[in-house]
Amino acid sequence: KNYFLFRTKCSFERINEIGKNKRELEKKLGVSIKIEGKKITIDGEPIAEFTALQILNAINFGFSSKKALFLLDTEMQFKILNIKNFTRRKNLREIKSRLIGTEGKTKKTIEEVADCNIVINEKDNEVGIIGLADSMGDVTTAIANLIRGSKQANVYRYLENMNREKRKYPDDLGLK
Repeated sequence: KNYFLFRTKCSFERINEIGKNKRELEKKLGVSIKIEGKKITIDGEPIAEFTALQILNAINFGFSSKKALFLLDTEMQFKILNIKNFTRRKNLREIKSRLIGTEGKTKKTIEEVADCNIVINEKDNEVGIIGLADSMGDVTTAIANLIRGSKQANVYRYLENMNREKRKYPDDLGLK
C-alpha cells in the first residue's frame, strides 16, 4: 500500500482534554498524535488527518472528546458562529445569557429539537455547533435569530417546523 503521509502541526489551548484521551483518539482516528507543549502534530493519511484536525478543533473549542468524535460520521459537521456577526449590541453577556437560558433550558431545548450539540465560548464570544450537515442551516438560523432578539418560543417553533418539513419530504434535497 502506498499511502501519502502528511504532517499537520497546530497550536491548541485545551491540551489536557486532548492528552487525557490521546490513545482513544489515535485509535479511532487512525493517526498518530504528538503533543509538545501547546503544539500538536498529527501524522497520517490526508483524509484521516483532516478528520482528526476537525475533531481536535472541536475539542479545543470546548466540546468533550466524546461529543467531538461524532464528527467521525460523514453526515456530521462542526461550525463556529461569532456572536458579533449577528448583532451590533455591545452587551454580549446578555446575548450569551439568552442563548443559554435559565438553568441552561434554552440551550438544552435547541440541542434536543435540532439534534445537535452546542458550546458557548465565553471568552471568544462564539457558539460552536456539532450537528447533522443537512440541519446545520436551520440551527444556524435559529441561533442567529436568538442573538438578534427573537423570542425563545418562536425559535423553538421554527426548528420544530423545519423538522416537520424534513419528515414530510425525507428524500428531498432542498431543491424545491
